Amino acid sequence: MALLYCYYGDDFTGSTDVLEQLASNGVSSVLFLAAPTPAQLARFSACQAIGFAGDARSRTPEWMSDNLPSIFTRMRVLGPAIVQYKVCSTFDSAPHRGNIGRALEIGREVFATPTVPIGVAAPHLGRFLLFGNLFAAGGKQVYRIDRHPTMAHHPATPMDEADLRLHLAKQTNLAIGLVDLRAFQAGNAQEQFRQQAGGGAAAVLLDGVDAAMLQRAGELIWGLTRASRPLFTIGSSGVTASLISHWRNAGIIAAEPPSVTATKADQILVISGSCSAVTEGQILWAKRHGFACLELDAAALAHGGSGVVETAIGLALQPWRSGRDTVLYTALGTPTGSTHDKELGDALGRLLLGLVQQTGVRRVVLCGGDTSSHAVQQLDLTALTFAGTLAPGAPLCRAHAEEATGLDGLELVLKGGQIGPEDFFRVAREGN
Repeated sequence: MALLYCYYGDDFTGSTDVLEQLASNGVSSVLFLAAPTPAQLARFSACQAIGFAGDARSRTPEWMSDNLPSIFTRMRVLGPAIVQYKVCSTFDSAPHRGNIGRALEIGREVFATPTVPIGVAAPHLGRFLLFGNLFAAGGKQVYRIDRHPTMAHHPATPMDEADLRLHLAKQTNLAIGLVDLRAFQAGNAQEQFRQQAGGGAAAVLLDGVDAAMLQRAGELIWGLTRASRPLFTIGSSGVTASLISHWRNAGIIAAEPPSVTATKADQILVISGSCSAVTEGQILWAKRHGFACLELDAAALAHGGSGVVETAIGLALQPWRSGRDTVLYTALGTPTGSTHDKELGDALGRLLLGLVQQTGVRRVVLCGGDTSSHAVQQLDLTALTFAGTLAPGAPLCRAHAEEATGLDGLELVLKGGQIGPEDFFRVAREGN
């Protein structure tokens, strides 16, 4: 079966968002959590889409220069029609951290894509691009991203510019163009893209406000593919949704996707390193509805060594063994002190591993984009596959690991800070 699509997710939560988009629409898919061996690739050789989860969102441009070329080269060798560098739909990034402009520079060179399409809009997640300016839902309101109550004040990469051309100009000297709303409405988006490319644009942003525009964007992107080499693109899971819409319309994939139902779990464990207001509301809902909610000291976990992790494990065991759903969290909303993404994520991963080994828990929710990316890497999992829909952007996944680890078959939800309804932890336990 021809490989349609490969993607590298710049964080683990966003990587599972794309996995859900693909698998729930009938595109057989796997998400690798580390560089796969030939045997591991062979196990999933029937897949039409392959993902690679990473943590570039929390890395420096120097790290990208050292690591992304080999990652991209490995994807190019697989021979897909399209390779996507998957970023968050809020596009939060900075020159010193998660630099999307540097990823653009490297991807253009490795894949020899002269003009890279960039699709950020993801209406299914409440993300809209209008005349190059990004808007995002926050609760029942939609905000320009630089006025969003959370993303404008993100502790690591605050979004202080809504025009993504200007935002990217801080990260790269490459010229950035735009196919705007008017071109899509007039039916000449492809012509405007060609004009932008002919005028020297190294990348072109694609406006998007609804599913119809996304389908036309998918047609535009697919029309740029060539048999001789993969097309490189950058964007959110909206790019995935746009391609799926076009593939279905063009008869490349089945017209009717299969129904995959998330089953109910007897008990769930939630570990949160998120500092978003959305996750705060979810934790407070859980407190009001009988979950055991235990606050952990983020700084102590990040810098205190194995003894602090063992103490946290002991704290969690009592409510868990009494049969209560248990939430362990390091923040309620924006923290007042420093953030410790990698160190904290690593500690939360060790905490999760210890609890799985001591309790046999089979369904876990990890909250927080950057911290989840680091936490999952402590589990030594091989891959994830889709196990069912819970809420847009936060699917139930099934872990694949060596049998001796005890983690093979673990059900895992990686939830970004901005994702999910107030009662998401109930949804994660009950399934659908």
